[in-house]
Amino acid sequence: MVYRAWLLVGLGIFLGAASSAECRAAEPADATVAAKDLRIGNLRVNKVLFLGNSITLHGPAPKIGWHGNWGMAASALEKDYVHLLVAKIAKSAGGQPEVKVRNIATFERSLDAGQLAEDLKDELAFNADVVIVAIGENAAGLTTDEDKARFSTAFAALLAELKSHGNPTIFVRSQFWANTPKDQRMKQACLDAGGTYIDMSPHSSDNANYARSEREFEHAGVANHPGDKGMQVLADEIWKAIKARSLAEQTPQD
Repeated sequence: MVYRAWLLVGLGIFLGAASSAECRAAEPADATVAAKDLRIGNLRVNKVLFLGNSITLHGPAPKIGWHGNWGMAASALEKDYVHLLVAKIAKSAGGQPEVKVRNIATFERSLDAGQLAEDLKDELAFNADVVIVAIGENAAGLTTDEDKARFSTAFAALLAELKSHGNPTIFVRSQFWANTPKDQRMKQACLDAGGTYIDMSPHSSDNANYARSEREFEHAGVANHPGDKGMQVLADEIWKAIKARSLAEQTPQD
């Protein structure tokens, strides 16, 4: 019997090209390993949910020269940060976790918290042990007090909705393209929710982390995404946070 990690693609796409797809990665083949309770330290990692935008997952968009079905603009599926990070988790935990991945760029743009329960019905029902939230880039700039309050309220509502379904351990990644007003509010909401915040701003100014530094792209928007090096940095920083959180957990979650 083969254990499958399910990767679910949402309809909200960062550059506006709507698509949906389902794919599955099969490993390992040992059912006894797959069935074990997976933990890193005392941090349970049987089910891992990724909520992001095109950096996390983008289906094929030939009009902009993107033909992948993984995190834009990694050169291959196994080189995007999701797959790099899942590989690290599986190796440390001694088994392959169940995985869901969803692009929620639509929420970023609308900040409509009233639709979260319905829009994320399947993801919430998944009852993840760990949730990686990697959004913000699609949200409009926060130029007024009203904008700032709306963003804070919507992001806090997202984390609260996630916490109410299985009480997962939440990790929030700051934006790949650093934006202080939005990043500060995501950090505060994350801390208020008892999550772990990952500051990516030290890496935002390094041009080597962008895909445009690795190869040519037809579309400037695609080129402005993290390349293989940037994806590796994202995976490494989130992994550091997961390991640190696992050491901080004093008792196993029931």
